[in-house]
Amino acid sequence: MPPTSLHIGQTTSPDREPGVDVPEFRRVFRRHPAGVVVVTVDAERGPAGFTATSLTSVSAEPPLVCFGISAGSSSWPHVRDAASVVVNFLGAHQEDVARRFATRGVDRFAAPTRWRRLAGGEPVLDGTAGWLRAEVEALVPVGDHHLVLVRVTATDLRDATPPLLYHDGRYHSLHGERR
Repeated sequence: MPPTSLHIGQTTSPDREPGVDVPEFRRVFRRHPAGVVVVTVDAERGPAGFTATSLTSVSAEPPLVCFGISAGSSSWPHVRDAASVVVNFLGAHQEDVARRFATRGVDRFAAPTRWRRLAGGEPVLDGTAGWLRAEVEALVPVGDHHLVLVRVTATDLRDATPPLLYHDGRYHSLHGERR
C-alpha cells in the first residue's frame, strides 16, 4: 500500500485513528530527549527570544535547520518579521537561561542575561555551547505552530561545553545529572 500523504494542518488520514489525546501526545514527547536552544531575533523592535527543543538539522548542502514556534508565543511576531535568527546552543550549566527564555511576561534580555549583537545586529547569548546565525527561508503554518526553516550562514562552537538536554519535564546533562 502506498504511503498516504498528509497535508500541513490535516489532522487525520484514512489510515489513522482520529482524536489523539493531547495530554498523551505531550507526554510522549516529554519522554523524547532533546537538546535545548534559545532562538534570538531582532526584527527592529528590540531583542526577543524563546527556549526551544524542536531544533532539527534538515540539510548539509545547503546548510538548513528548522524549529517550531507556537503561534501564540510572544516571540512569534518577532520571528515572523525577522530576516535572520540566532540559534544559541545552551550548555549544561545554563538551565537558568533556558527557564528565563521559557517564562512569559519577563524581560528575557535584562540582567542577569549576558548578550551582545553580531555584526548584522542579531542578539547572541554569551557563555553558550555555541550558536548558529541563519537567514529565514520559509515560515510554514503547521497546526497551532509555525515551522521556521532557516539557512545557516555562520557558526560558533565551543567543543568543551557539554550540552543542556530536556527529558521528561526536567533538564539534564550528558553525565546523567538531573536538574
